[in-house]
Amino acid sequence: MPLVNVHLPAVDGEIPDDVSRFLRDADRRIDEYQIRCRAPAFVPSNYEGAYRVLQGLADSPLMRGTLFCEWGSGYGVVACLASIVGFESAGIEAEGELVYAARQLAEEYELPVEFAHGSFVPPGNEDRVVAAGEYAWMTTDSDYAYDELGMEPNDFDLIYAYPWPDEEAVTAKLFERNAGPGALLLTFHGSTEFRLRRKTKKSKK
Repeated sequence: MPLVNVHLPAVDGEIPDDVSRFLRDADRRIDEYQIRCRAPAFVPSNYEGAYRVLQGLADSPLMRGTLFCEWGSGYGVVACLASIVGFESAGIEAEGELVYAARQLAEEYELPVEFAHGSFVPPGNEDRVVAAGEYAWMTTDSDYAYDELGMEPNDFDLIYAYPWPDEEAVTAKLFERNAGPGALLLTFHGSTEFRLRRKTKKSKK
């Protein structure tokens, strides 16, 4: 199989004070956003856990490069954390108001993260999403996000996603179909559960 499980590198110790301040501010902004707005597909991740995993990967020989993309970037916190630990970071989000908020967050912390408004489902992959079922939150209505970033899915060395349960299989299939050999897929599955997989060879289209 093109995707194989990879052991997550362990990261111990305290989270740096500047990262803790960033996370507290991000949590506050998200709380205010959720009171003010309705975005039912947006559920915050475990950001402290994501920071530790990203820090471990940034310092690990597991990485083939430093290009990072968050699929469904929401408020942009994980993409910002990726930038903080040294990745060249981007995020793709279908909800325009969340894209605006993520750009503000990155700008205020002077983080060079690029956020694109659109679908992270690459053009030509709509059949994969349709096959996943009508209740998946994925959208294929706006599939020019990669053009906005000036990148292709197979350019990224690490892709992060927090899929809903009905999206888990199709997220892995999209990665398997479009990522480059050696790229890593990091997914969050609730609580403290993160999973890391590597694409080991070119997949059949």
